[in-house]
Amino acid sequence: MKLNKLTREEQRVIIEKGTEAPHSGEYDSFLQEGMYVCRRCGAFLYRSEDKFDAHCGWPSFDDTVLGAVKSSVDADGRRTEITCERCDAHLGHVFIGEKMTPKNTRHCVNSLSMRFVSKVETAKKHSFAYFGSGCFWCSEATFKMIRGVISVVPGYAGGTEMGDDKVVTYKKVSTGKTGHAEVIRIEYDSSTISYEGLLNVFFAAHDPTTLNRQGNDTGTQYRSIILYSTELEKEISEKMINSLDQEKVFEDKIVTEIKQLGEFYEAEAYHHDYFDKNPNTAYCQAIIAPKLVKLRNNVKKYLK
Repeated sequence: MKLNKLTREEQRVIIEKGTEAPHSGEYDSFLQEGMYVCRRCGAFLYRSEDKFDAHCGWPSFDDTVLGAVKSSVDADGRRTEITCERCDAHLGHVFIGEKMTPKNTRHCVNSLSMRFVSKVETAKKHSFAYFGSGCFWCSEATFKMIRGVISVVPGYAGGTEMGDDKVVTYKKVSTGKTGHAEVIRIEYDSSTISYEGLLNVFFAAHDPTTLNRQGNDTGTQYRSIILYSTELEKEISEKMINSLDQEKVFEDKIVTEIKQLGEFYEAEAYHHDYFDKNPNTAYCQAIIAPKLVKLRNNVKKYLK
């Protein structure tokens, strides 16, 4: 992960978890439209529309880019520290229950922890993520519920064999001989949800500890897989898996494969929007519908 060089004062706040003096930061009374990114790694953190004047001496926000900021008990044991999910840069503290805005949340952030990027510079650029978590009918239906997701396309990736006609089909992939997995291509707005946020949903939506299987669907085509397009995505994925394993979030060790994206082959038309088009089929009623109900409770903050 590429990290920006910091000044001594920035290091004091970002690395050593210091606090800048009140009313001294450049973004305290700053009102321009745009995005606030982590000064250390550049990840999107906050939107200007979520900024408000709390009259506290530091920039305040009542919402974040989904999955971009994490909270933990501060060293003093009383307050809740907020840090960048991607690089662990210290941002400040979060306070709940002050009733300053309808969201009843105040992220009190050091200006030195952030860098502002204007609305013109951050004109929405769509990003893509590629995940496999078993049957792509389930995966597609899951991510279509998530805020910031623009489109979800089912397909095949992760293998090499295609046959003499060089065409990838559901029938071929189902043999398990192609090496391809059922995956989805997620188009998303990275100023609304981070790659980390998508990974949080990915791991909540399936069992990443079962090798080549999800429920009754068995075979390498149903394996848990993350296909990365950049080294940063690879690093983020590895970091999250290591963290989930260390925290023992799952009873068994995660076996999710992390592999560089090769070619993505879009699935046949009848696989697209399968749950929306066939909600009353036996598979959708018995497998997908109950799974979505359960998932909604686990990822409430990510839902549209």
